[in-house]
Amino acid sequence: MTDLLRLAVLETELAAIGLGPWVQRLRPLLHRRMSSSNHGDFTRWCEIVDSLPAAASEPERVKALLLDLSPWRKGPFDVAGIEIDSEWRSNLKWNRIKNAIEPLDGRNVLDVGCGNGYYALQMRAVGAERVIGIDPTLLYIMQFIAVNTFVHDSATHVLPLRLEETPSTAGAFDTTFSMGVLYHQRSPVDHLRQLRTTLKRGGQLVLETLYIPGDESYACTPPDRYARMRNVWLLPTIAELTTWMKRCGYQDIEIVDQSITTTDEQRSTEWMTFESLREALDPDDPSKTVEGWPAPRRVFITAINP
Repeated sequence: MTDLLRLAVLETELAAIGLGPWVQRLRPLLHRRMSSSNHGDFTRWCEIVDSLPAAASEPERVKALLLDLSPWRKGPFDVAGIEIDSEWRSNLKWNRIKNAIEPLDGRNVLDVGCGNGYYALQMRAVGAERVIGIDPTLLYIMQFIAVNTFVHDSATHVLPLRLEETPSTAGAFDTTFSMGVLYHQRSPVDHLRQLRTTLKRGGQLVLETLYIPGDESYACTPPDRYARMRNVWLLPTIAELTTWMKRCGYQDIEIVDQSITTTDEQRSTEWMTFESLREALDPDDPSKTVEGWPAPRRVFITAINP
């Protein structure tokens, strides 16, 4: 079912930026990922996606089908008149940064950890030439395919991959986004180095990650969980984060946004019915997580590959 990924179209577009061999080299891996042997729900998800075009004139049917692809973490989306009210009101985050990054007009963009492609589609809407998104979670790829059934964006692609699984990008991208990925890396410095290899000289990195308050340069490792998440490895201060980036060779490092995540921005909804941020905060002191750490704060940083 890799035809869902539009590999022929993808190969042509990648060839335009010098990455034509990508598809052929990745094809066996993509075949394995896009299969029922990789995920027991894959066949059901394919049936949902296949049913969407015929249901386009029936909003309630479209909604029922899309709800069957829950949980929706990123959004919101307006699909055939149906508002997908995702866990994250990602539009709030996008509005905070879209005017602070270099204009995306005509740029080739890599979106690492792209989820269901919400931000990738926003990048295209403001002028990006093409966006290649990668994310290892197969459900998110199926959500993107479902949305794109109605959006018909032929220059946005979302692939079931991790950054380290992609072939060399040979500095092909003008802009690379990494949002909500760094704190899941056992070696964040290695991730920053990998991200730099994706960029042309003069290309821009847009990085979003969790940080902890403090003026000194240090990082902490939660011994078990952070905000009920198991896979959080290092939480740096902003000073430490910028040190990592300088040591990796980035220049023109700028802090473009800092925010405390609120339960208005991240919450349970009909489209994501599991516990969310509210349950991750101390009910007696919401400035802390249930484990006693500072409540989630996120920083956006831009930097240039010289």
